[in-house]
Amino acid sequence: MAPRLRLLTWDVKDTLLRLRHPVGEEYSAQARAHGLKVEAAALGSAFHQAYKAQKQQFPNYGLRQGLTSRQWWLDVVLQTFHLAGVRNSSILDPLANKLYEDFCSAKTWQMLEGAESTLQHCREQGLQLGVISNFDRRLEDILVQCGLRKHFDFILTSEEAGWAKPDPQIFQQALRLANVGPTQAAHIGDHYLNDYQAPRKVGMHSFLLMDTKTQDPFPKTVPKEHILPSLSHLLVALNHLEGSDPKH
Repeated sequence: MAPRLRLLTWDVKDTLLRLRHPVGEEYSAQARAHGLKVEAAALGSAFHQAYKAQKQQFPNYGLRQGLTSRQWWLDVVLQTFHLAGVRNSSILDPLANKLYEDFCSAKTWQMLEGAESTLQHCREQGLQLGVISNFDRRLEDILVQCGLRKHFDFILTSEEAGWAKPDPQIFQQALRLANVGPTQAAHIGDHYLNDYQAPRKVGMHSFLLMDTKTQDPFPKTVPKEHILPSLSHLLVALNHLEGSDPKH
């Protein structure tokens, strides 16, 4: 372990936790419970369209435009069903609220292999651990329910910070919370821009988890020692940091 490394920050979705089922399947199952039959594939496609449009129009849950994260997500759910051809508001309003609550439940999430043991080993090395996630206020409860909250010194969501990755300000806020310099910190996540490139721009180390890679192919210039085939490879990768500096 590099003696000067004091803090590890973590992405959560598809780094420590993943959805048990695709979004379309979750939405379709809840629709059936409310008496609607909508195909999971149609809902999955509609969700990605609605989510992308909502992010573009109202970045970071619309906080700067007067929205709450709950309203932001309810609007995504309603628009998803509208795009899939369902417009019955008397059914969709309670359905949307139920889905919002369900996605805060451990029954909707599962840990990636090695997540808890890796966090525990990092703790045993005396490292501070924190979360930097483009998630909303529900993340704390999700981590509690999934049994991971106990490992972290702080949880910093983009909703709380007011800035979303890849903005440098969310990483700088995490460094202030931990009272460490950037070269004393490393970030772990699965998104090239948000979790690998962005922390390096503020002087942190970073590692790219490829276990659940779904984003566009990352540049081949990423050194192989910065790529984690699984979480179990992290401690070995940290040992290679001794005497090295983040590459920008």
